[in-house]
Amino acid sequence: MDDAERYGIGELARRSGVPVKTIRFWSDRGIVPPTDRGPTGHRRYGPEAVARLDLVRTLRELGVDLPTVRRVVTREVTLPAVAAAHAEALAAQIRVLRSRRAVLTVIARRGSGPVEAELLHRLAGLAARERRRLVDEFLDATFRGLTDPGFAGIRRSLTPELPDDPDDEQVEAWVELAELALDPGFRAGLRRLAEQHADDRAGVEGVRRDAVAVVREEVAPALADGVAPASPRADPVLARATARYARLCGRPDDADLRRRLLDRLETARDPRRERYADLLAVVNGWPPAESLAPMLDWAVRALRARPARPAVG
Repeated sequence: MDDAERYGIGELARRSGVPVKTIRFWSDRGIVPPTDRGPTGHRRYGPEAVARLDLVRTLRELGVDLPTVRRVVTREVTLPAVAAAHAEALAAQIRVLRSRRAVLTVIARRGSGPVEAELLHRLAGLAARERRRLVDEFLDATFRGLTDPGFAGIRRSLTPELPDDPDDEQVEAWVELAELALDPGFRAGLRRLAEQHADDRAGVEGVRRDAVAVVREEVAPALADGVAPASPRADPVLARATARYARLCGRPDDADLRRRLLDRLETARDPRRERYADLLAVVNGWPPAESLAPMLDWAVRALRARPARPAVG
């Protein structure tokens, strides 16, 4: 290589766009060493130094530390291996940032105080095993001791599974869902609903639908048609719903049964239950859950207006 193929540090800075001070700093650490020195002792660099500077600058902009950059350019480690390690490190940092962002978003939206903020931060930072333990304890409290064969599937349908690489919305939904799972009032309501469900099907063979599902099938068309719950047009709708519920639990369709059904629907109408379903859909990547609130409100109002089955004939 002749002198014409060597650059002084100023010329190298001009060709590469890297400041002289930075090139000198990297040269002193053996990352971009000079090819030789000229008669006056100044550093001189060959054409390959421009390409090396481009690589070093790219790695630094990607957050790779200088000792690792030196190992790459001296071929002590491969560039793909370094890239893979740093990509994983960045993924971990992104997960942490998403968690923090979710907590801050919820705190800002609610106007949370210090105690709630600390709880939200703790829930967001739970590891996968800790999340599983929290969910299992919540579902155990709901279904413990209830042996109906249908509860295994119901339990699975209530289980959140936060993915390994959740997006911001999923992290935020998980934080709120976990907080709900710790809410004693919500737990008690869900347990009561499970006990009512088990009581309705006691002594009945096979897996049977619950009161909410049975009533929904009768009420949804009437609701869509604009039938008012207290109007005469609602009478046959409610009669069909209570008759089906009576068959489900093996009881006569009378005033006691209507009080029983009203109790079930009022328990199911807890808005926290629907919120849990909405959050669960986000966490698990499921389609949005259908709102049951309008149907439950309609059925509750219709039952309150008709505490007893009208006499026939």
